[in-house]
Amino acid sequence: MGTISSAFSLMSGALDADQSALSIVANNVANANTPGYTRESPNWQENKPLEVGGVSYGQGVTETGATSARDRVLESRLDQQQQLASASGSRLTALNTLQALFTPDSGSPSSRAGDIGSDITSFFYSFSSLEANPTDNALRQNVLSAAGMLAGDISNAAASLNSQRTALDQEAAGVTSQVNSLTGAIAQLNQQIQSASPTGDAGTLEDQRQQDLSQLSQLIGINQITTENNGLAITTTSGQLLVSEGSSYQLTTGTVNGVTDFFLGNKDITLRLASGGGSLGGDLTARDQDIPSTLGSLDQLAYSISTTVNTQNNTGTDLDGVTGTVANPLNIFTQPAVMAGSAAGMSVVMTHANQVAAAGAGDGTGDSSNASAMANLAKQSIVNGQTPINYYSNFVSTLGSTVSGVETENTAQNASVTQLQTQNNALTGVNLNDEASAMTTLERSYQAASQVFAMLNTIMASALNLGSQTTVS
Repeated sequence: MGTISSAFSLMSGALDADQSALSIVANNVANANTPGYTRESPNWQENKPLEVGGVSYGQGVTETGATSARDRVLESRLDQQQQLASASGSRLTALNTLQALFTPDSGSPSSRAGDIGSDITSFFYSFSSLEANPTDNALRQNVLSAAGMLAGDISNAAASLNSQRTALDQEAAGVTSQVNSLTGAIAQLNQQIQSASPTGDAGTLEDQRQQDLSQLSQLIGINQITTENNGLAITTTSGQLLVSEGSSYQLTTGTVNGVTDFFLGNKDITLRLASGGGSLGGDLTARDQDIPSTLGSLDQLAYSISTTVNTQNNTGTDLDGVTGTVANPLNIFTQPAVMAGSAAGMSVVMTHANQVAAAGAGDGTGDSSNASAMANLAKQSIVNGQTPINYYSNFVSTLGSTVSGVETENTAQNASVTQLQTQNNALTGVNLNDEASAMTTLERSYQAASQVFAMLNTIMASALNLGSQTTVS
């Protein structure tokens, strides 16, 4: 049925289709710099051909809407890698702060701990100096000064570690509101997407949801599960449900053993979140593993030095001829009852230099045998089977290895994130050169349809004037 009327209809449809496609391209250009925007492409659908006398007559095409150039598998991989990189990144930040405490001259006098190694050497060397002249008051005073420096640096380090743990606890607790806000937004977007486009691409709504998913994956470790009608279910990496289509489940906090724990419903999921990824996982790992481990090592050092030195000093005789007893001990340091907390509580309790027991018991105040025994403690395995300085050196070395390992891991993960982002941007990003080419093609198609429309208009005018050539304005 090749009539002029059907030709007009065909060209009118072509103009509408081209105009709709041009609008999509224009929208791409307008959003070229919009974060999270995914490039859209027009969909073309062939109209049902008309059958006349066994002959098919094409009826052109219709532009049926836009489809975003997204790859959900790639987006999910990117989210997973981001949560790993975010976890190692936040842990690395905490570890660098921790390690800085044990770097010589790393901070102000109130927070320095980097001189502990030299403090240990100076403390035991002060007894070697006293050995040469056990009645010299200046040398005795030097012993107490060295003891005070050692105890002060160890206790300051412990205080700084506890302060850092408190700061990490507060930072971790603050993530809760961000997580709940994002899961609530994702649940709402699920409803909108399922309502607007249950079987196809939802365009900017899906862009918004993906942006929220990306932010959420940087906070905590998550898994994504596609549901019916273009929805999503979100769980933690260990399977606790955060979002189920249009419903979200709130993460709550509570204090357990002095720190913040995290709950879904009545279930404590803190350990699972710590190993799950995201910045929260990194903070919790540093809070609950790295800092306690470091404090434990300092406690071991402080406990061993304090108890061993106190015991040795109590076996000798001080400058006043006094030998330590249970009732009246000659303790140089606070005597710890248990190992836990020894570092934070380490201090010098000896009030007078005369109480340094340089002499052996009953050997007279001019003797120096006990000062020699005190000096020799530096060479004995009194700290967990190691000499004090070797124990401290190994502790610092182990901490450095941990930091180096996490740094290497974070570097590799960030490189992977960059690679995946590059792949995703190549797919979803707006290339203005490509859009200019598409726009030119569509404009030419629109102009061609317009020219045919003009030709049909001329033919129709001629037909109405019984074949006479007619000028059509």
